[in-house]
Amino acid sequence: MTRTQGLLFDDDLPSLNDSIGYRGPTACRAAGITYRQLDYWARTGLVEPTVRSATGSGTHRLYSFRDVLVLKVVKRLLDTGVSLQQIRAAVVHLRERGVEDLAQITLMSDGASVYECTSADEVIDLVQGGQGVFGIAVGRVWREVEGTLATLPTERLDAPQDVPAHDELSARRQARSAG
Repeated sequence: MTRTQGLLFDDDLPSLNDSIGYRGPTACRAAGITYRQLDYWARTGLVEPTVRSATGSGTHRLYSFRDVLVLKVVKRLLDTGVSLQQIRAAVVHLRERGVEDLAQITLMSDGASVYECTSADEVIDLVQGGQGVFGIAVGRVWREVEGTLATLPTERLDAPQDVPAHDELSARRQARSAG
């Protein structure tokens, strides 16, 4: 049985166009991460692009708005001292539980562990536990990402990809054999 959870920290969020994506550099700028982080997280399955995966040399990953939102939430958790291993464990646990849309949950952390809160009572229990906790208001992060992406280029899924005829190595070989 799949349970749908609303956001504890915000109201209605707009629906999204699934045929629009953002290339890696754009996703990085919006999430505040490096391209190296983005590539590593995609290759290791932490946050994979849902609009289009890279299918070889010359193709571009396309990240959805929700992907960029999750990237920014992961970045926020890292910035507050949560280890990538803890974040990865939390994401794996949530996916095993059937939570596919990580953007629709509320995450809390005490700096060491990450918790999913499904009710206001759970938030109170965490706070009353005596340790300092923080929450990530997904709705606020949503608006930040939305504002940033509004100024950056998008790409439609049905648009032709820029696939170069030759990569740099092939171009050098061709120039050497012609000269």
